[in-house]
Amino acid sequence: MTATAFDEAELVEHVTGQRWFGSKTRDVTGAHPIDTVVLPSTTERVVLALVEVRFDTGMHDVYQVLGAERDGRLSLDVLGDPAVAYEIVRLIGAGATEQGAEGAVEFTTVPGATVEPDPETMRAIEAEQSNTSLVFGDELIFKAYRRLEAGINPELELMRFLTEHGFRNSPALIGWYEYVGRPLEATLGVLQAFVPGGIDGFDLALDELGEDPDRFLRRLGRLGQVTGEMHTVLGSEADDPAFAPEEPSTESLGLLTATIDEEIERIFSALPDDPALAPIAGRKQDVRERLMMLSQVGAIGRVIRQHGDYHLGQALWADDDWTVIDFEGEPARSLADRRRKRSPLRDVAGMLRSFAYAASASRIQRRVEPPGDWEARARAEFLGGYLETVDPNLLPAGEDAIMRLLAIFELEKAVYELRYELDHRPDWLSIPVAGIERLLNEVE
Repeated sequence: MTATAFDEAELVEHVTGQRWFGSKTRDVTGAHPIDTVVLPSTTERVVLALVEVRFDTGMHDVYQVLGAERDGRLSLDVLGDPAVAYEIVRLIGAGATEQGAEGAVEFTTVPGATVEPDPETMRAIEAEQSNTSLVFGDELIFKAYRRLEAGINPELELMRFLTEHGFRNSPALIGWYEYVGRPLEATLGVLQAFVPGGIDGFDLALDELGEDPDRFLRRLGRLGQVTGEMHTVLGSEADDPAFAPEEPSTESLGLLTATIDEEIERIFSALPDDPALAPIAGRKQDVRERLMMLSQVGAIGRVIRQHGDYHLGQALWADDDWTVIDFEGEPARSLADRRRKRSPLRDVAGMLRSFAYAASASRIQRRVEPPGDWEARARAEFLGGYLETVDPNLLPAGEDAIMRLLAIFELEKAVYELRYELDHRPDWLSIPVAGIERLLNEVE
């Protein structure tokens, strides 16, 4: 099948109409495949296309699209079809390589892994937004990345590292497929072990805030331990340049605080007149001064590879333990940025902010008022488990320095949340506002 089999107008309409299309506010001027690879199939002719979507700015993105010849025409995006997804997973299990005009798609299985998917048991994960995820029975979950960037996807990189280093609280990596060629080299998707019966940590928090708030708190000490173990493993390989922990430069904290300060200036200078913003309205300089005060940390420990988008929704509770999932990082960041080494406390800050969201969501969505001290106790339980488990060499020396650096990352997260809620959910503004206010009012 050649690239001319794709009608450009139909391709543009299809890609821009998908929920995984990430540039809905930009003007698309065209789209065309930069390479196509025909996949062997027992049922139909299936083609994997790398589609370049062009914008009026002269920029472009590349997306993975699958089509199939049906009734004499090309049907677009057939990845949700059990038979098509099965063929890709089967190729991963076979370790196949399929050639295109400009490059090839290589399918790889982790040594010793078994791949025996049953297409009759396949179901889609409807909540997926930026990718396409499909589950086979209670054994396998297949994730196909839609927007592609050159380089290895951090999810594949981190899962492979954690699997090889025996970390048991993340899904085992089973295999992956990638495009290798002249246009770009990119990870196309991963196959991993499924966590049967896993309950999303955020949903579990909301359920238990309505039933037994203390029960969920008792689980958070273990989540802190799992997080500490994860960071310790990620910082344990000195001989691998991609993972070796590093001493940050003396300028790194200054660059971080300067970036946060710029964001504070930009957002606080344009705050709307909203009663929910009253606790922080007119306090731009207070927030900036608080940031500068916190930045007197000194040495900030080491920087390592970390989860990158860590919150309760990225942890599943199953079989009386936690499993950490979704290592892709924040989708809005570039792949290079998501692979950058940072302080592990940035992950910790993300989880702590998630507790604030859980308490508020309980009130907003469930009409259940959480106990007044629930968030503080959740923070204490999680941090207690984390600090007793993580390799202390990864953190700043001393509790005061740890808490100062953690507060900087929490402020960074809360300012990001403020921007997001202003743009998307004004009814939730009170959550980041309360977080910023708390950081302002903390006694030195």
